[in-house]
Amino acid sequence: MDLGIAGRWAIVCAASKGLGLGCARALALEGVNLVINARGDEALQAAAAQLRQRAPGIEVRTVAGDISDPAVRQQVLAACPQVDILVNNAGGPPPGDFRDWEREDWIRALDANMLTPIELIKACVDGMAERGFGRVINITSAAVKAPIDTLGLSNGARSGLTGFIAGLARQPRLAGNNVTINNLLPGPFDTERLQKNLSAAADAKGASLEDIRTQRRKGVPAQRFGEPDEFGAYCAFLCSAQAGFVTGQNLLLDGGAYSGTF
Repeated sequence: MDLGIAGRWAIVCAASKGLGLGCARALALEGVNLVINARGDEALQAAAAQLRQRAPGIEVRTVAGDISDPAVRQQVLAACPQVDILVNNAGGPPPGDFRDWEREDWIRALDANMLTPIELIKACVDGMAERGFGRVINITSAAVKAPIDTLGLSNGARSGLTGFIAGLARQPRLAGNNVTINNLLPGPFDTERLQKNLSAAADAKGASLEDIRTQRRKGVPAQRFGEPDEFGAYCAFLCSAQAGFVTGQNLLLDGGAYSGTF
């Protein structure tokens, strides 16, 4: 299927590895020009080289830095001639016990996982509406649907973004001008972050990493972890010309791990 987005421009955040890179790869293969961002410049440049090699007909621009920094956001926006597609993504805050978190911990979580995506959306959606095309994808977490007690910072910040998007996506000014905003809720994908979480769990339980991996994998009905490229393919479809009737949705990708009906 031709997704009808070749030649468009996309900003993809946290795109040097994991799910962000998976999304960038999928968009690149559809002929989308990219501005990619991540905090580490070395990994970001390696990702850019990989994208250029896989899709030699596109342009890839890089801006290294923390996207929650207003100056970095301005650099990212300035590097993109026209934002047709915005993929918001940021690593989640660390796990822990809410009794140990101070106000500063909450502010950092909200800034990275709620307020920064909102600022980027604010900078882009009116221009999208004027041009008659726009796609915004927010990578949140399956914990929005099924909260995990040790991920309280993430549960709170990402749920705040989810509630905000539920109202914004349905504004006729946006939805009526072919601008869609959707949230992707990943479950266990085989990324560096999953590896770190499993390692932490293994250390906490005094178990081997392989035992913890096996236990977690068996808890997924699909009996495996997801792959970043299949996540990217799903993202690319939601960015497509054919996905204009899908907006304001929270779409779960978890191999069937969430057992609820709704």
